Amino acid sequence: MNGTVEQAVQTAFADEWGRIVATLIRRTGNWDLAEECAQEAFAQALVSWRRDGVPARPGAWLTTVAANRALDRIRRGARGAQLLEQLAHDPLAGTGHDGEREMIEDDRLRLMFTCCHPALALEARVALTLRTLTGLTTAEIARAFLVSEQTMAKRLTRARAKIAAAAIPYRVPPPELLVERTGGVLAVLYLLFNEGYLASSGEQPIRAALCAEAIRLARLLCELLPADSEASALLALMLLQHSRRDARVDSAGELVTLEHQDRGRWHRDEIAQASALLGAAGPLAGGPARAGHYRLQAEIALCHVQPRTDWVRVRDLYGLMLEASDSPVVALNHAVAVAMAGDLDAGIALVGELVQRDQLASYHLVHATHADLLRRRGELAAALPAYQRALELAPSPAERSLLRRRISELSGGPC
Repeated sequence: MNGTVEQAVQTAFADEWGRIVATLIRRTGNWDLAEECAQEAFAQALVSWRRDGVPARPGAWLTTVAANRALDRIRRGARGAQLLEQLAHDPLAGTGHDGEREMIEDDRLRLMFTCCHPALALEARVALTLRTLTGLTTAEIARAFLVSEQTMAKRLTRARAKIAAAAIPYRVPPPELLVERTGGVLAVLYLLFNEGYLASSGEQPIRAALCAEAIRLARLLCELLPADSEASALLALMLLQHSRRDARVDSAGELVTLEHQDRGRWHRDEIAQASALLGAAGPLAGGPARAGHYRLQAEIALCHVQPRTDWVRVRDLYGLMLEASDSPVVALNHAVAVAMAGDLDAGIALVGELVQRDQLASYHLVHATHADLLRRRGELAAALPAYQRALELAPSPAERSLLRRRISELSGGPC
């Protein structure tokens, strides 16, 4: 029973955290209070649900508990009377959960635009939104940015302080101000989707609900900005990646790499939607600045859902991305494409150079990629320590399990 309750709380956390926090921030204007009360609600759920059973609508239960905690804190605070008067004029005050749903959905979009105010540095915008909307820990967000946990904690603290000091409004900005914040919102949606696509923690390698939420918000953003080609390209990219979700994990819960996936389990309707979005954007021309980062990634993802991947095109598309960005992750993907396009030696050499970079020293995928390519060249003895180093650094159980299988295959025994 306890295991069932814990699983229900974990599922509710993944599905409801952003809704609850965004709603409390709108109603109270206090970010710290919103997060603290949401955390208390989930802690209370572990106790109450064991005693009373999991409620039919966990999100409604958690929202009510968190809101009541916030009201109690406000009543005891120095500005309690003022805030209670503000809450009395809240259009959601006293309404049922079902009646709140549509406005609550919009709360998360408002929260993203608040976090993505141009007064904040781009990385701070993305990190703050991930922390607030998804409940990712500071350590998890730090890994996504390849920085230390201490560095990320300071970045989050400064971002919140700046929002408070500048009295940045909690709203979707008017049309004339949308463009200046769109880049940050796109980056947030991209990382939000990536956390669902391959979870950085937990037993489930894929958080499909988080992917679906990122896609839903991306659709809403496309409705706000119908002429923004990068917004539609990001939506296409998400649809293409998410279309393979049922084939990415086997019956034992293990990750399945692209080349071994059952393509009959891919969602062809989502692939068709993505293809239509990219087709409507017109031919890809004019170099990386003209094409845009998300358009290039979406075109690469489109290559991977064809009956056979055109690795030469993938290599060339990553080459365009490298012209616009010195990202080591892009460089790593480009090196893989070089190898898969037919020049395995050159690809291994490029990855070997990346392994030596300080910025990637703790990035498990550079070591795993190096090992994979060495294995393809038949250098099993050299691949083994690279796999072992990747295993030491891999953040998620699913990735560690995949790496253990690779090590077992090379060493001839369990790892």
